[in-house]
Amino acid sequence: MIVALGAATFGLRFSFLGVIGARPLPPMVLRLLRYTPMAVIPGLVAPAVLWPAATGGEPDPVRLAAAVMTVMAGVITRNTLASIGAGVAVLFGLPLLLG
Repeated sequence: MIVALGAATFGLRFSFLGVIGARPLPPMVLRLLRYTPMAVIPGLVAPAVLWPAATGGEPDPVRLAAAVMTVMAGVITRNTLASIGAGVAVLFGLPLLLG
């Protein structure tokens, strides 16, 4: 199974990087590739926000508030570091305020 998964992963990467090589990609592909990180990051973060292991899978209001603040800061500022900073500030600051 591990060998098959490794071969499949290699095949996917080789088909994109090895076959295309140094040829320029079409503008439409380049445009779509810009959105890949923004499509992957929510998929990685959502389970930790909605079903955190630290609370036994129960939603945590502090994590939800931090996620909402992160999205709001990102939409308003369009700055990744500002949105991360806002989320971290809420994640660590809100429990201190609530006691």
